[in-house]
Amino acid sequence: MPREPRLRDYLTRDEVASLLRSAKKSRHAARNYAMILLAYRHGLRASEVTGLRWSDLDFATGTIYCRRAKGSRSSLHPMKPDEVASLAKVLARSELPMSEYVFQSERGEKMCRSAFWRVVARAGERAGLPVKAYAHLLRHSCGYFLANKGCDLRLIQDYLGHKQIQNTVRYTALNPARFAGLW
Repeated sequence: MPREPRLRDYLTRDEVASLLRSAKKSRHAARNYAMILLAYRHGLRASEVTGLRWSDLDFATGTIYCRRAKGSRSSLHPMKPDEVASLAKVLARSELPMSEYVFQSERGEKMCRSAFWRVVARAGERAGLPVKAYAHLLRHSCGYFLANKGCDLRLIQDYLGHKQIQNTVRYTALNPARFAGLW
């Protein structure tokens, strides 16, 4: 069966907000909400979200160590208060034995990438988004948001951990503001 062509490969800020509201209504609301929020805000890949360890978080300073995959550069990012609060809820609501990993399955094991993909897809369906939601869409949404906000291309490159600038350029392509003032 042939694949459907994608209309676009990112979500708008309002669509991400709908996705997050939808995650709050799921069975594992605190966990799913926090996973989606962190993936979007920090441009994390599915393996990076599911591989997040408690030791990567510093609640005192409000920072998260983004341990990048695929040869990308890892970095330390500041967290916003709502991210810290969502992680505190995950910690408080866990009936499972403490694990080194932040996000666990119902069996207390490290959550796998495919499970996170399902969390995002189901939240997207419940939210009624105009595009099919998938985990990597959150990373692209982060990049497009930062580009449309007017962030410098090199800053976006560092934030997402790209080693090659060519991987970052795609996020500026849909920003009409880059042509403002040419004429």
